[in-house]
Amino acid sequence: MNAPHHASEINAVSANDTIGTIGSIGNIGTIGTFDANGQLAAERQRGRVAALRAALHAVLPPHCLLFDEEDTRPYECDGLTAYRQLPLAVALPENEAQVIAVLRACRALGVPIVPRGAGTGLSGGAMPVAEGIVLSTAKMSHIVAIDAQARTATVQPGVRNLAISEAAAAHALYYAPDPSSQIACTIGGNIAENSGGVHCLKYGLTLHNVLRVRMVTADGEIVELGGCAPDAPGLDLLAVFIGSEGMLGVVTEATVKLVPKPPLARVIMASFDSVVQGADAVAEVISAGIIPAGLEMMDRTSARMVEPFVRAGYDTDAAAILLCESDGLPEEVEEEIGRMSAVLAHSGATAIAVSRDEAERLRFWSGRKNAFPAAGRISPDYYCMDGTIPRRKLAEVLTGIDALAAEYGLRCANVFHAGDGNLHPLILFDANAPGEFARAEAFGAAILVLCVAAGGTITGEHGVGIEKLDSMCEQFTVAEIAAFIAVKGAFDPARQLNPDKAIPTLDRCAQYGRRKVEAGLFRFAQAPLVRHAKGEQDE
Repeated sequence: MNAPHHASEINAVSANDTIGTIGSIGNIGTIGTFDANGQLAAERQRGRVAALRAALHAVLPPHCLLFDEEDTRPYECDGLTAYRQLPLAVALPENEAQVIAVLRACRALGVPIVPRGAGTGLSGGAMPVAEGIVLSTAKMSHIVAIDAQARTATVQPGVRNLAISEAAAAHALYYAPDPSSQIACTIGGNIAENSGGVHCLKYGLTLHNVLRVRMVTADGEIVELGGCAPDAPGLDLLAVFIGSEGMLGVVTEATVKLVPKPPLARVIMASFDSVVQGADAVAEVISAGIIPAGLEMMDRTSARMVEPFVRAGYDTDAAAILLCESDGLPEEVEEEIGRMSAVLAHSGATAIAVSRDEAERLRFWSGRKNAFPAAGRISPDYYCMDGTIPRRKLAEVLTGIDALAAEYGLRCANVFHAGDGNLHPLILFDANAPGEFARAEAFGAAILVLCVAAGGTITGEHGVGIEKLDSMCEQFTVAEIAAFIAVKGAFDPARQLNPDKAIPTLDRCAQYGRRKVEAGLFRFAQAPLVRHAKGEQDE
């Protein structure tokens, strides 16, 4: 077993390096290279694939490897199903030693690796690359230890989010981050994307609930980040690693915080005659000094698509509804529910309902958590965006999204984490209708430009993946992107882990800027970027 390196021992590389498609490394070169005549060297390709198979069979048992197309097909995409790519192979290691062996084998052969959790991500971060393998941590699903006294759980990366709370329930504890996919998503994937959930306003994102990560770098070295003590020596690289989308290392173990299960929780469902009133009410609640356990918003389109699906009791006539949860001791909950109800009424709520028991509370939340699958009831396809804005800009941005929907001729359902300004517009379209997906993509890109213009960011918890590479060029300067590239290079100098994801190349940003100039959207490449013109599509 390798001794873990301290986080501060990672070497940096020049910020002038760029990230691109991985080239020839070791004795395998780039799988799928072409000969001088432009014809695929089929014989060499077969030899390279055979070398990869032999190398993986040498370090993993047969039941931990998938090579046939019918077996690898389920791994061709994540939750962003519009983009697909078959991997050369899928490796499913069962322990840390096997993870190290797979990474070292791929490093020797120059084969890219895409780490994968449960595949529930929505930005293409776990989509394979054509010349690489998928490394799934699904088989590493053991809860190593629960320390009720320290209120921590140490788990392998393949443990499901909800399984942590289920295991801790005997100690009246639970794991607070609760993404909508919590019954399926794993802690390794949550760490990669810095996942949130409906209760992240009060309890924080994954970043705020993970104390320690043990991970393996691309060259097979173990690194420990963070720790269970109040502080860890060296640079705080745990915060760099969480949300890095599998580009810096593969998680093999994590220690997370557990919090006491509150004795009581109740939810207010408040109705509003306009989305603007609902958005303004969010700001009023926070400005009143109240931090709810959850503060979510759904517009009429969302409520009407969800209600027949889950029968949560939503007011489908309201233009917008807010779900505001209070948890804690009964006396605290009663007082906070009263304060929030008064603020909501003062903000123009036309109806206020408070959950009477735990069953009704869960029913109120079930609609919010099932909003994405319920979209299938009213549309053949949907495209879920993810941007974050200041709370005070909610009304302005929601009004802007409504205008964009008319501009692009597509419907949009808004359901989101209102308390922290994390938007999840669901763009509804029909992929079988010519040009609709291209319009949906352009609409989504325009929403992200709107978020940036409002002082926000292009992602809150879904990540950049392949979906938002051009949007990175909207938000960040060349110098900032070069800094991101340098961080990537410090952890993974050969750029084998999840290449071509999350960070655009400097050349891509230059090309993107040129396209914007040519479209007449701004005069100079150094000028602040503005939203797409109607119908514009990124190449």
